[in-house]
Amino acid sequence: MWAAGPLLLLLLLLLLLPPLLARLWRRRAAPLEPAGRAVLITGCDSGFGHLLALRLHRLGFTVFAGCLCPSGEGARRLQREAAAGAGRLRVLRLDVTRARDVLAAKELVVSHLPERGFWGLVNNAGISTFGETGWLSMEKYEKFADVNLLGSIRTTLAFLPLLRKYKGRIVFMSSIIAYFALGNGIYSMTKAAIEKFCDALRLEMKKFGVRVCIIQPGNYARSTKIQPPVSAEEIWNELSEEEKAVYNKEYVQERANFFNSILSEGSTNGNEVVDAMVDALTSPAPKARYMVAKLKEKALVLVCALFPTVVMDSVLSYALSK
Repeated sequence: MWAAGPLLLLLLLLLLLPPLLARLWRRRAAPLEPAGRAVLITGCDSGFGHLLALRLHRLGFTVFAGCLCPSGEGARRLQREAAAGAGRLRVLRLDVTRARDVLAAKELVVSHLPERGFWGLVNNAGISTFGETGWLSMEKYEKFADVNLLGSIRTTLAFLPLLRKYKGRIVFMSSIIAYFALGNGIYSMTKAAIEKFCDALRLEMKKFGVRVCIIQPGNYARSTKIQPPVSAEEIWNELSEEEKAVYNKEYVQERANFFNSILSEGSTNGNEVVDAMVDALTSPAPKARYMVAKLKEKALVLVCALFPTVVMDSVLSYALSK
């Protein structure tokens, strides 16, 4: 038993030393100079992407803000900001599911690169919905995979040559939902896939000096427009006859109420997530993962990571039963 003491101490040091050294390095290293560096952000119509575009512009970056609706209110607000920014903020149409939009965005960026080149790509665009597995059509699964997963991959592949050339940064928007599913398995599925794509990409890009970072927000539903409250009536009307034979309206209403109660508890301070995104782009030693979540959300992730699946299933089943 005593022989195990030094081994445990060594293991503890190995776990704690790298984060401590990284923290010291982050404090001593010179801060990044934003001026003359370009960043492309997807999904800037609202939410985190919108806030990040404004923040980076104010810091001095050249910002290319991709919007799904360039004539929408969010894009117009960004354009008003751009009017006072000496051309450092450009709003462009960018639907990450369309290869030609991504190619046009790349051509625009290349033709307007500032002196220090292309520094960052932020894959922020995403969509969310609610529904049990059998309630959602195959078309919805394909749409979610195209936007949340393939959209990020499509954009990343297009900009990799520039990122390698300038030794830049790639930031991906994931979620703590990548670790567990609670009424939105379709969203969880795409975020879990993004995590694995990033794990492979991060290791492959190290030799080029390109950093890959993942942002993992908790519940920020009230500070973004990614998930509006759900309607039990709309869900019921979209169910197939086979699903209606299994579930009744009361059950659908209960699940909708449960999910809406979770949404109502979401944080309204989206700047907490933006702070992590900015750090991923500007820190001399960025983290591989930034988990921005409440303590109870982090605890849930910890249970999922450390305990057997049966324990996690019991915890989530209990939550659903309430």
